[in-house]
Amino acid sequence: MPAHIIDEIFDLFDRFGSLRYGEDATQLQHALQVAELARRHRCSDAMIVAGLLHDVGQLMDDAGNAAEARGIDARHEISGAAYLSACFPPEVTEPIRLHVAAKRYLCAIDAGYRDGLSRASALSLQLQGGPMSALEAAAFEREPFCNDAVTLRRFDDMGKQPEWHAPDLESYRALLDTQRRATA
Repeated sequence: MPAHIIDEIFDLFDRFGSLRYGEDATQLQHALQVAELARRHRCSDAMIVAGLLHDVGQLMDDAGNAAEARGIDARHEISGAAYLSACFPPEVTEPIRLHVAAKRYLCAIDAGYRDGLSRASALSLQLQGGPMSALEAAAFEREPFCNDAVTLRRFDDMGKQPEWHAPDLESYRALLDTQRRATA
């Protein structure tokens, strides 16, 4: 799998990237926009890759339809991070694993944050446990990749614009390969 993971990721986007999962932008548009936001904010290469791949778990096993169609949380952040962790370093996979927790955290610490969530994110928030308790927020703040996860979450919220066309997926192949090789 390690040598072929980039082709597998591209195949997932090819097969499921046109789906919207309750958002205005497609999954591919969203992934590209989040990666571009990380790039524009001069984040590390690992964070750019995390931005691109943060919702790869949505593309696996129909997880993206879980909230709207079945009323469940498929824990796409966990499955996506687990899938990627065989080939990518924690600097990529940990912000991915924590980006849903970061949404719950931001809802707990920022009174206005929840009002800015998309309809789909607001729905999934309820299925994901709602805003964190004070104890959960304190534990989240101790996570080594807490700040990266919050940054990724903010880009996630901004990267849902159907009319914004970011650089294409192929433009990330070399960066993905470099980050993949960082673990070899």
